[in-house]
Amino acid sequence: MKILLENLTKKFPERGRKARGEVTAVNNFSFEIPDGKLIGLLGPSGCGKSTALNLICGLETPTSGKIFFGDKDVTHLPPELRGIGMVFQNYALYPHLTVQQNILFPLENLKGKDRLSKEEMMNRALNAAKLVQIDQLMDRRPGELSGGQQQRVAIARALVKTPGVLLLDEPLSNLDARLRLQTREEIRKIQRATQVTTIFVTHDQDEAMSISDLIVVMKEGSVQQIGTPQEVYDNPSNLFVAKFLGTPPVNVFEGEVRDETLHIGEDAVLKAPGVSNQKVWAAIRPEGFLPDENGPFRCRLNRVEVMGRDVSILSAHTGCESSAIRSIISAEQIIDPDAETVCFSLKPGKVLLFRKDNEERIRLGGNPS
Repeated sequence: MKILLENLTKKFPERGRKARGEVTAVNNFSFEIPDGKLIGLLGPSGCGKSTALNLICGLETPTSGKIFFGDKDVTHLPPELRGIGMVFQNYALYPHLTVQQNILFPLENLKGKDRLSKEEMMNRALNAAKLVQIDQLMDRRPGELSGGQQQRVAIARALVKTPGVLLLDEPLSNLDARLRLQTREEIRKIQRATQVTTIFVTHDQDEAMSISDLIVVMKEGSVQQIGTPQEVYDNPSNLFVAKFLGTPPVNVFEGEVRDETLHIGEDAVLKAPGVSNQKVWAAIRPEGFLPDENGPFRCRLNRVEVMGRDVSILSAHTGCESSAIRSIISAEQIIDPDAETVCFSLKPGKVLLFRKDNEERIRLGGNPS
């Protein structure tokens, strides 16, 4: 099912006895979510992503704007009539019910023409359990399951009604690292199998980038950028997006463009064709450094960390915003760990320039983003 958000805004009154203003949690959010796609809502805590999800599912009423499921305006429709499945961060399973009873619960509450026979309900519950690979656990209670198994029960319960929209609110945050990786792969597999339009809320950019067809990056209630994970990573629209995406994070430097050449400190590190003379933020991805004994970018070497297939070089430069620069190179390249300095050439496609005043992107060639 296609979802259309038109100028969606949600404001809450400020708390406190003397507060008279409003806090804007979601600000003029417009976006068309294609049918059958998995969308990642991504941003730091407090950016408005969970509020946006609550508006879509009907737990919150927008201050202004509209929500359409297909061609139907559902802005003021109660949650139970929207045809959605919801998976919460804390699973929200009934501890006194078995896995089977938890999955059956939404079906047992259907009324009128939607009501199913007991046989139909059992078949649906079993099919949902098989889809998430917990059909052997139907007689257990939530307390007898691992965190990952409980999450699968919650997903099965959301899918059993065959919803038109599946909403996932940070569903992996309570799992350990290895289980998070496994479960997010399962979620992607389930979404592809069911082709249900899915919105996945997370603050973990690795999760969002690994399973989403499109990601929406939010900050302070406003959308910063929408695109495929690779597009947003390669071409961030502003410095916030560049900093938020990437592990290890991007390295940020104070720089200056003079005579179409980027300078960081005293080093002329890269040609910047079409960019006028100005002070800039220069953001360099960790994979954008090439060790080169004649390279123009000279840094003080701190240490070398061998990580199997890759090598991480930790170095320092007076122009860097943080105390350490992290560069990722191939393990086949040799770096003397006892050297005092390390020199780099830079990959032009991994160096991103941003305006110093508003942090908007400056593209090489002089075209603003």
